[in-house]
Amino acid sequence: MFPDPEALLHDLLLLAGTESPSADPVAVARVLDLVEGWARDLGAEVRHLSGGTRRFAFGEDGTRPPLLLLAHADTVWPHGTLETMPLRVEGERLYGPGVFDMKAGVVGAIHALRALEGQWPAGGIVLLVTPDEEIGSPSSRAHIEAAAAQARAALVPEPPVGESDTRHAHALKSGRKGVIDAALTLTGRAAHAGNEPERGASAVAAAAELIPRIEAAARPDLGTTVLVTQIAGGTATNVVPAECRLTLDVRVSQAGEDERVLRGLAALRPTDRRVQAAWALAVNRPPFPRSEATLSLFAQAQAAAQELGFTLTETAVGGGSDGNFTAPLCPTLDGLGAPGDGAHAPHEHIRLDMWPQRVALLTRLLREV
Repeated sequence: MFPDPEALLHDLLLLAGTESPSADPVAVARVLDLVEGWARDLGAEVRHLSGGTRRFAFGEDGTRPPLLLLAHADTVWPHGTLETMPLRVEGERLYGPGVFDMKAGVVGAIHALRALEGQWPAGGIVLLVTPDEEIGSPSSRAHIEAAAAQARAALVPEPPVGESDTRHAHALKSGRKGVIDAALTLTGRAAHAGNEPERGASAVAAAAELIPRIEAAARPDLGTTVLVTQIAGGTATNVVPAECRLTLDVRVSQAGEDERVLRGLAALRPTDRRVQAAWALAVNRPPFPRSEATLSLFAQAQAAAQELGFTLTETAVGGGSDGNFTAPLCPTLDGLGAPGDGAHAPHEHIRLDMWPQRVALLTRLLREV
């Protein structure tokens, strides 16, 4: 019923022991090569797509749209992290960079496919593994959207909600906020701060004046958050600062809110007209709203989990994933990876005792969705 825990651990140690920071496509390709070897052993039809994404098709026969399995091979961790944050097992937890987000999800997807023993569902399964999710999927987004447009549903083995969230620990993700990339560069006029400050135009002062106006674009009642999270400016204590840069974290839950926020931010200018404002604004990921189609998928997963002997919950979360791209195009259920905690943090880990259950659940969904 459940996959072999030792086999899961063996493959994850191999994958997580291969560092794959997003900025190094050669390193990411080494992880993709390992996945490709496993996929070829299962009889996959393999396609290398532009930008480094790889598409593995299993039993795709044209009788109906395939199921889409969506994963990524890159991590946020730089080269050398394994030296200071080595893979280690402590009780029922495996610690290490990238194990939770999301190399255990990749390994779990392969083991779920193995468990089907070549009995592919009608229409088949497409496993899409991308190289750049952690930096916004610039090269893979078009491939993701193309695959989702042709799929009957997307299953995303990203990690579930972390165990530190006591209200929603290990929950699947039925919705995610969209993400807007936003930065503001302010350019004023330098002057001697002691001798002739009136001849300067302070970019830092302009930033301080703008921050409350920027953050007023938030609509918490609609799930929209706008926060200035980084600020840098000035050159010396005795110089009126001529430049200042703000970086924002902007997230939206509802369709249309991204356009409203983009328009509102782009229109903001300092009161001091001597200071020029240059915005850099782009939608990183659209919102993934909770939908009836996704909740129907979750209900199917919940029933399967109950039969497998464990309880399953769901919730919407603030972080984005490649599931944000598939959700507008086909029913999408996210968070089907290994339970654990600490994505992007030094305590990143998975729960080895709970992982086989989740792989068995994914196998059931691949058979039945």
